[in-house]
Amino acid sequence: MSFAKLISLFEESNVMLYIGYFFLFNTSLIIIELLVDFIIRKRRRWKDTFANISIFFLNQLIEKTIIGSIGVIFLMPFHWITPLSIPMNTFTWILAFFVADFTYYWMHRLEHEHRILWASHSVHHSSEDYNLTISMRLSIVEGLFEWAFLIPMVLVGFSPFQAIVGLILVAQFQTWIHTEYIGKLSWLDEVFNTPSVHRVHHGSNNKYLDKNYGGFLIIWDKVFGTFQREEEKVIYGLTKNIKTNNPIKINFIEYKNIWKDVKKCKTLNHKLKIIFGNLIWKPDYFYEKKR
Repeated sequence: MSFAKLISLFEESNVMLYIGYFFLFNTSLIIIELLVDFIIRKRRRWKDTFANISIFFLNQLIEKTIIGSIGVIFLMPFHWITPLSIPMNTFTWILAFFVADFTYYWMHRLEHEHRILWASHSVHHSSEDYNLTISMRLSIVEGLFEWAFLIPMVLVGFSPFQAIVGLILVAQFQTWIHTEYIGKLSWLDEVFNTPSVHRVHHGSNNKYLDKNYGGFLIIWDKVFGTFQREEEKVIYGLTKNIKTNNPIKINFIEYKNIWKDVKKCKTLNHKLKIIFGNLIWKPDYFYEKKR
């Protein structure tokens, strides 16, 4: 597949039309929930909500620039070098969706386990509210690197178009689960990513930390030992909340925190572990009391 052919698929494929409809449907849900909350005067941090919406519009602006095309550009060389090729038909689209869902699980999990990746993903977790606008609260820089997680899909023969669209669909599915209006859904909570399951994922309670990474299916969490049912009231936000509604600060505050820690490190090895290691690791001397 040529680069020109790939671009034409994004511009002309019927699949993109369906994605557009899906987006409009999700937007309608968000507007309805906003109106309901306003009418019944449900407790909501409205400044936080406006920050979420502002971040969404920033993302839309960025998607119209070269940053929005980075994934397409950098996945093509892997498509060209692989000897494998999977044709696009109904069956392979279904397969691509579930492979993208599996890919999403590991991308999502790694974003929670490595601080440099968490720096962007923490944007989504930094609200102390839980409502449908949280689905709009996504890092404005994650498009710079998330495409890399699709490389295995491309190498096994999926076109970059199918890989990217598959991941988009998995992400768009998750809009409706960011709500408190839908309670537990019985057996559905054991198979799919549902509002109850995802509330757990957004919890800062000790028993809820780093659980339920799945996008569409929650089965991956059961297979890899990260599943947790909703058993106690969820406390939303981070273990240390950022206390700001500034969209720019929300997006870059953790990068600032990383840089502060890097400057305090005494060795290159410690600097690298701060950047690429887990979220809680610090050198022992960080905790030494000043005399």
